[in-house]
Amino acid sequence: MTQDVLFSVGEHGLATITLNRPKAINSLTHEMIAAIGQRLQEWASDEQVRLVVVKGEGSKGLCAGGDIKALYEANTSAEAMEKAVRFFADEYQVDQLIYEFAKPVVAVLDGVVMGGGVGLTYGASHRIVTERTKWSMPEMNIGFFPDVGAAYFLNQAPGQIGKYLALTAAIIQAPDVLYSQAADAYMASERLESFLLALERKDWSAAGDGTEAELNRLVATYAENPAGAGRLAGVREQIDRHFAFATLEEIVASLAAEESEFARETIEALLSKSPSSLKVTLKQLIDGKGKTREECFATDLVLAQNFMRHPDFFEGVRSVLIDKDRSPRYAYRTLADVSPELVERFFQASDSVASS
Repeated sequence: MTQDVLFSVGEHGLATITLNRPKAINSLTHEMIAAIGQRLQEWASDEQVRLVVVKGEGSKGLCAGGDIKALYEANTSAEAMEKAVRFFADEYQVDQLIYEFAKPVVAVLDGVVMGGGVGLTYGASHRIVTERTKWSMPEMNIGFFPDVGAAYFLNQAPGQIGKYLALTAAIIQAPDVLYSQAADAYMASERLESFLLALERKDWSAAGDGTEAELNRLVATYAENPAGAGRLAGVREQIDRHFAFATLEEIVASLAAEESEFARETIEALLSKSPSSLKVTLKQLIDGKGKTREECFATDLVLAQNFMRHPDFFEGVRSVLIDKDRSPRYAYRTLADVSPELVERFFQASDSVASS
């Protein structure tokens, strides 16, 4: 069993999952995902386990996402590609186990919580942010797309905020995570430590059917309002107006017609991304509205397989994580280069994207 994720079950019924790759901000490997899935299935029927806490080791954060450097090898051989596809399939299955878990799950969204870290914990029953939280779906920065069920959960955010977060890969802090409905409670770091200690000391085995009610009471005892105001509420009207359009060209044109710092920053953020990723992601979010969680995850698996055959994904990873020059030379350089037909092919379970 890998030591990159640690498991424990206390004598009072509290089970803990600790992501244990602090030097990599606890990025998820395939071995970690497999171990988490196996343990969750065991705990689901273990009467000793009353509730589960998911947290990250170290001071940097819960989880920076999937181990993308490992996936970068996918284009070297058929075997490597098969391993990469299996990674995504297993990751999405484990993410859904959290949604479906019948016992309370407390997710500690402290520090960096990005990509696969968001996916692993979004389905938790109690998601707690702190003053250190840096939350993002950053996949657009590497020529990929926001996966792990993002079309399902980003569409739960108010108005057009989900589209904005997906397409810009914006990093948001606790007040905005709460506003986006991606967290349930805020605790300052000191109070979070006291809360986690209280969870450990409580005899959950005696709570019986009242476990969730007792957990809710404890969360309410330690939760508080964030010290500062968020940013999203203040620009909500602009986000809703500009991101209501169905094409990237219309979104950019709408922003360009507005003389404001928000509009300038947002255009700059959008145009720094892979045009292929932008157009596929916009369709993903639009199509995902009203779909079930299972349908969104199924689409993600098709998209992931096609992105793994797409040159701009590997170029994006190269520029950000391998050579770190931050100067991607995408095959599709402008929005006009990405046809509706190419976008449609990303949503088809085939190899057609690679040769397009």
